[in-house]
Amino acid sequence: MRFHIANMACGGCAQSVTKAIQSVDSAATVEASQETRTIDVTSNASVGELIAVLKEAGYPAKPVAAA
Repeated sequence: MRFHIANMACGGCAQSVTKAIQSVDSAATVEASQETRTIDVTSNASVGELIAVLKEAGYPAKPVAAA
């Protein structure tokens, strides 16, 4: 799953995003790109669950099609 997070601007943001996702699925993997402000997530959690936890953490996310 790929998400765009407009306000993910630094490494600390990427760590916060990863921590939020792993609070829902501890086995999730997250690859963040600060340049494109996107994350690629491998998780058993649903898209809806991930969007909700990211919004709660202050990082509203929009799903995007993987390239």
